[in-house]
Amino acid sequence: MSPDHAFVCGNPALDLAATLRARRTLRCETLVSPERLDAWYLGAGIVDGLSPGCRETDVEQAVRVREAVYALVTARLRGERYDDEALAVVNGAAARPSASPQLTASGRWTEATPAEALAAVARLAVELLGGTEAALLKECGNPECTRVYPDRSRGARRQWCGMEPCGNRVKAAAYRARKKAAPATAAC
Repeated sequence: MSPDHAFVCGNPALDLAATLRARRTLRCETLVSPERLDAWYLGAGIVDGLSPGCRETDVEQAVRVREAVYALVTARLRGERYDDEALAVVNGAAARPSASPQLTASGRWTEATPAEALAAVARLAVELLGGTEAALLKECGNPECTRVYPDRSRGARRQWCGMEPCGNRVKAAAYRARKKAAPATAAC
């Protein structure tokens, strides 16, 4: 499983929750270093620059918030009550100051500390879970995938977090299974 970050969930808070992939099986951690967390913040579009760069303690805090977001999202999916500790972690991170975008000669630029970047992600989780899109949340239909996304598709028919990471894989496996089960025909 690749350690590269994927941004297919439709919300950076959900993409953060997905940085621990295959939670039920392989448990592939993608936030393995401060540099990987820096790359995640930049790739997710949370900030344009980090100053200073992330440290190991920032990774630990991001993982703590990630697990709290995942706990809240799965509780929402199951129709369960939110865990008080998970609420406290997300709300605590969201209450911290976040970076302010600046207008420069070349456009918008947001530089943040790791704590400010994490506060922005936590706020997105609060907005998602406290807003109307919470009712649209679904877990990927790939049994090995644990990504969650808001299903904004027509008729709410979306089945996978994304076609590239999961949809194509599931469809190809189903095709191979059908081919294997089909009786062999004799050539004339």
